[in-house]
Amino acid sequence: MTTPSLYQRDAAAISKMSFLRFFPQAVVGGDGAYLIGDDGRRLLDLSASWGAAGLGHSHPSIRKAVNKALESQAGASLLSTANLPSVELAEKLLSIVPKRAAGRVWLGHSGSDANETVARAVIAATGRPRILAFNGAYHGGTSGSMAISGHPAQQGVAKAAGLTLIPYPNAYRDGGAEQAEAAAIDHLEKLFAGPVPPNEVAALFIEPIQSDGGMVVPPQNYFRKVEALCRQHGILLVCDEVKVGLGRSGRLHCFEHFGIEPDIIVFGKGLGGGLPISAAVGPTEIMNHSAAFSFQTVHGNPVCAAAALAVLETIERNDLAANAAEVGQHLTDGLERLKQKHRMIGDIRGRGLAIGVELVTDRMSKTPARHETALTVYRAFELGLVLYYVGVSSNILEFTPPLTLTKAEADSGVDMLDRALSDVAEGRVDPDVLAAFEGW
Repeated sequence: MTTPSLYQRDAAAISKMSFLRFFPQAVVGGDGAYLIGDDGRRLLDLSASWGAAGLGHSHPSIRKAVNKALESQAGASLLSTANLPSVELAEKLLSIVPKRAAGRVWLGHSGSDANETVARAVIAATGRPRILAFNGAYHGGTSGSMAISGHPAQQGVAKAAGLTLIPYPNAYRDGGAEQAEAAAIDHLEKLFAGPVPPNEVAALFIEPIQSDGGMVVPPQNYFRKVEALCRQHGILLVCDEVKVGLGRSGRLHCFEHFGIEPDIIVFGKGLGGGLPISAAVGPTEIMNHSAAFSFQTVHGNPVCAAAALAVLETIERNDLAANAAEVGQHLTDGLERLKQKHRMIGDIRGRGLAIGVELVTDRMSKTPARHETALTVYRAFELGLVLYYVGVSSNILEFTPPLTLTKAEADSGVDMLDRALSDVAEGRVDPDVLAAFEGW
C-alpha cells in the first residue's frame, strides 16, 4: 500500500473552502527566504506566504520574542485585562504613524477583521452611511471586509448597502499615467456632484498599491488629489497597508511614496511575521466609538503581540525598508531584462519588494495571458521557486518576498522564472497539470 503524501493527507482532512492552491506545495519547515518541501527540496519563497512572513521563515528575533512571551504567559487576551506586550505594541504603532492617525489602536487577527472593524466604526461614529472603495480592491475574506471589497474573486458576495466602487487608475491599461489619473478623478468628482452626496460618505478605503487587484501602482499625484477631495468634504481616508506596508515598498509605510497622510491605517500580514495579528490605528473619536464594539477572545494575545513588536523593532534596527528598496530595485532590473527576452511580459511595476509582472498573450492587444500565467507559476514551483498570481484577470505574477531577501536570492529567482517562461512559451508544460488547481 502506497503511503499518501502530505499534500494528499491535507486534501483528505482540511476543508477546501480555505484553499487557494496553484500547485502541489507541501512544506515541513523553512528558514529565511526558503521553504523546505516534504520531498526535501529547498524552495525559494518569493511570496513569503502572501507577504505574511515578512522577515522570512523562522527569524531568530521572532522566535526569541515568542519564547519569552510563553515562558510566563500574560494571559491570552486583552478583552478583559491589559497585558504588557499588547500595550507596548500599541504604543509603538502610535509612534510611527502620522499625527492625525495617532489616537488609539485596535488589535485583531488579520487584515480582514481589521478592515471590517474600521468599516463598521467609521459609519457608526460619523453617522454617515456610505463608504467608497475601488474596483479590484481586496480588503479581506470575512463577510464585513468582503462587503467593502471590489475584487472579482468575491462576486456573488453581498456588498454593504452604502458601498460605491470607483475605478483604480491603471497607467498600463488606461492610456498612460496622466490619462488614467484624469479619468479616475473625473469619475469621483461626478459621483460627488450627483448620485453620491459627499456629506453622506464616512470613508474612502484605499490601497496605496492595489495588490490583489494586480499590483497596480497609481499615478504619482492621484492620491494627493483624492486626499484633497476627502478633506474638502470631511471624508475619512482609510489606508489598507496590510500587504504593501511596514517596509515592503522601500519605505516604512507605502502611502509615504505618494505624499498623503491617512486618517486611519490598517496593518496585517507582515506585522506578525507569520503569526496572526492585525492593527487599525486612527483618531480616538473613531477607534473609541463604543466599548465591546468589535472583539474576539484572543485579540491582543501577548504571544502574537510580542512577535509583532519584535517585527517592528527588527525592521527598524536592520533598516529593512532600505534593503527592500535596494534589493527590490535589483530584482526589478532583473525582471526588466527578462522582459526584453520574453514577449509574454507586458508590464513590470511596483515599489521595493512589492512587484507585479503582467503577462499578456500579445503586447499590442494586452490580452491577459491567464492560462499561461497559471502554467508559469506551476513550472516555477517544479524548478524550485514559489510564486503566486493575482489580478482581476489572474495574469499578474506577484513578488512579495521577505524583506531580508538578498540580491543573490533575487538573481536565483529571476533565473528560475526565466526558464519557466521559456518552457511555457515553447509548450513544454503539460496543460493538464492545472486540472486540480483552480487558483483564482
